[in-house]
Amino acid sequence: MFERFSRGYYLGRLSIEPHPHDGSQPLIQRTTHERLNEALYAEGEGIERTDLPLVMKVETSHLAVGGDDGVPEDTLWLPEPVLADLRIETPPTLQEVLLATADRAAQLLRLSGTAV
Repeated sequence: MFERFSRGYYLGRLSIEPHPHDGSQPLIQRTTHERLNEALYAEGEGIERTDLPLVMKVETSHLAVGGDDGVPEDTLWLPEPVLADLRIETPPTLQEVLLATADRAAQLLRLSGTAV
């Protein structure tokens, strides 16, 4: 799903769709979220959290992405205001998405004030 793109990001393609439940958080499928968290963000020491937000860059915005069982596979649900800010006018659309590496994600979350 995601392949190494640069020192700070992995590259993947997801179907971008409006959040059908008027949710306020970007979401991907929970099992995918947990698998990516474990593969990319875990340090391999003891029991680790797999519910930390993934940081994805869509267009020009970095988003803290959570997981939900209701999201279809290979899909990113975005709240309507986020879609409008990103000027994505005709969802669903298959789009390249950057997924921040663990170091880059921690830096971006610190800068945004998002608690983890």
